[in-house]
Amino acid sequence: MVNTNFPQFGIKQDSKHITALKNYNLPDFVLKLVAKQCKSDLQDKGRVDERLQSMNEESLEMLYRIFVECEQDEAGKFATYRFYAYVSSTHHKCEVIINEIIPGKTGKNHKVPIAIKSNGVYIAIAFNRSSGRPVSRADMSRMHDVAYDIKRGDHGTQLGEATYCSSVGFKEEALTEITRISKIKGKSLDGAIAFRAANFENNIYSTISC
Repeated sequence: MVNTNFPQFGIKQDSKHITALKNYNLPDFVLKLVAKQCKSDLQDKGRVDERLQSMNEESLEMLYRIFVECEQDEAGKFATYRFYAYVSSTHHKCEVIINEIIPGKTGKNHKVPIAIKSNGVYIAIAFNRSSGRPVSRADMSRMHDVAYDIKRGDHGTQLGEATYCSSVGFKEEALTEITRISKIKGKSLDGAIAFRAANFENNIYSTISC
């Protein structure tokens, strides 16, 4: 299943960076991260093109490479920024928090790459593999354990979705595992968690299992 609300990366609109980038749904926090990395100014408010115009050439070049050219960098940071944009696009008008620490019922604090809040409560979490080996069965199992530990805790009672995104693919065993855990219903919980896998391929994220 393809998320039609998420812009397909890789479509060049014009040779000028701003003309191309203004057609993309770039989250505010991603613009801030790139601006900080490139030591660029960034206008706080205004139209997307106005905010892009306030950024320096280095930051515009980086955004273009990430979202238009869909390049991969050695550290996997470009893929991580695309992951941020994708998850943000699936939860409109919600609070998106990166590298969030959420305590679980076991007392363990879980560091989650992205957490989504609606009306002040956690409703979704997402994990990412931007480089290296494909996602494995063990990775999926860890996501399941973390998600249900958070849901059983005081802060995750409304958690209803956990997604594993990958820019390097999934092993077949991982897809078998997510199908299995998707059928597990939480005991004495207010609803089960929907587990999903999303693969970045051909310049767009597609949900390959849910």
